[in-house]
Amino acid sequence: MQNIQAVELAKAYRLLNHGPTTIVTSAHAGASNVMAAAWAMALDFDPPKVLVVIDKSTLTRELVEASGEFALNIPTRAQAEQTLAVGSSSGRDGDKFAALDIATFPSQKIGAPLMSGCLAWLECKIIPEPHNQQRYDLFIAEVVAAWADAAAFSEGRWHFPSADQHSVHYLSGGAFFATGEAFNVQLKS
Repeated sequence: MQNIQAVELAKAYRLLNHGPTTIVTSAHAGASNVMAAAWAMALDFDPPKVLVVIDKSTLTRELVEASGEFALNIPTRAQAEQTLAVGSSSGRDGDKFAALDIATFPSQKIGAPLMSGCLAWLECKIIPEPHNQQRYDLFIAEVVAAWADAAAFSEGRWHFPSADQHSVHYLSGGAFFATGEAFNVQLKS
């Protein structure tokens, strides 16, 4: 018999919340911001779409709504401290890029900067869904450009080259884990 225990409903999201943590970058009218977002996921293939939750109270939300776009940056294990820092402070209190010494480079199809040193980057344009955005803080976006560090992702597959270059997964309270070792399974004929 399995040892099964109840999970507090307020913490039920943690059972699913182990996809890679993302960092959302945004920009509009000369302002830019960066925040961590553990609640992001792929939605569709063609055209590619993503979902991300961005709280109403954040500067990122303000910039995303004004510009209609954002970037999802996939940080490395080596960037876990920066990831926690961008998720623990407000852009309304000052420039997080400068305060946290975050290097960026320009995106190709949107105005938001891309964060240097990440494993991958997705440039996204919002598909307006006002009901979902207002009620659930849920943004649906089309991916208009995607990039990856070739040392970690090529031929459509992840192959993390070193321990510091794994994607990270946020649990809570500063606790992360890194993507584990890959393995293959084949069906028996």
